Amino acid sequence: MKHVRVLVVDDSATMRRIIAATLSGDSEIEVVGEAANPMEARQLIKSLNPDVITLDIEMPGMNGLDFLEKIMTLRPTPVVMVSSLTKRGTDATIRALELGAVCYAEKPTAENPDSLDDLPEMTKMAAQASLRSISRSSARSKASAATCQPANNYSGSSAGARLIAIGSSTGGVEALCSVLKHFPKDCPPVVVTQHMPAHFTSRFAERLDGLCAPQVKEAYNQAPLMPGHIYLAPGNDAHLTVSGKRNLQCRLVVGEKVMGHRPSVDMLFHSVAKAVGSDAVGVILTGMGQDGAQGLLAMRQAGARTIGQDKRTCVVYGMPRVAHECGAVGSQMSLERIAGGVFSANLRERQTYASC
Repeated sequence: MKHVRVLVVDDSATMRRIIAATLSGDSEIEVVGEAANPMEARQLIKSLNPDVITLDIEMPGMNGLDFLEKIMTLRPTPVVMVSSLTKRGTDATIRALELGAVCYAEKPTAENPDSLDDLPEMTKMAAQASLRSISRSSARSKASAATCQPANNYSGSSAGARLIAIGSSTGGVEALCSVLKHFPKDCPPVVVTQHMPAHFTSRFAERLDGLCAPQVKEAYNQAPLMPGHIYLAPGNDAHLTVSGKRNLQCRLVVGEKVMGHRPSVDMLFHSVAKAVGSDAVGVILTGMGQDGAQGLLAMRQAGARTIGQDKRTCVVYGMPRVAHECGAVGSQMSLERIAGGVFSANLRERQTYASC
């Protein structure tokens, strides 16, 4: 198998050695260079053309976010952010994911010395990611404003939905920002499961709240589902589900991981299929693996409208692909068209059902 060639960028020589040693322990990864700052990294990117870059956030000369933005604008390359989980570091990591970083890893601490154990798998996954430059993405976003206009004009029950359920994973931070910022202030309740650690979800909810017309908050147990509100599943501790018939509410279910995840998109979608049935809309966005496919199929079989992000605009066409192949997706759409599709009462579904 072809080696994944990695450039390690961190101002700490000790951290560079730790990251390089962790990656080199995998026979499918080759660390081709190390850089202490963005200036060194820029030259090595040109000369080595790495498949993946690991990038620190706080560095001398130019911080990692500014450098990441330049990479994604001029030479899109899969980037794995490696950051400390201070409040400042968490905010910066979320911003990095919005800018196009594929995923992130936590720097080791005394409390969590094994935080880099998953870095090799993350890096190999990142090497397969499909990236779009910031400049091209921005141009497409502006061009698609008219496409999303129906969402801004949505009012009341014209789309026939009592609830909107969204699931995402790798690449989901950027995708959720792109979709949810077009949701109108009076939209139906929205429940979202994004694979993310606990310490990130509250900060991400705050970030979304500043971008979106509806109010965005981290879900809590028995929270009433109200129009004009978006509820984000808290990370790690429990699965976000929906219960009730007339009065819908969030339920946080403590349990084992499902499809390798807690919270699980499948758990959310299955609960929506049971509680809301045909009065719901389900959306599955970019992500690795197959979490959400079975649940989305259950939603579609219950009569809900279902949408999957298309391959061209996914960072990782994993979860939407599996859902599409098993017949769970009624309509495939580009990221730029999904918000408008959610609020289209005439969304057509042509696929037949199958078993995942």
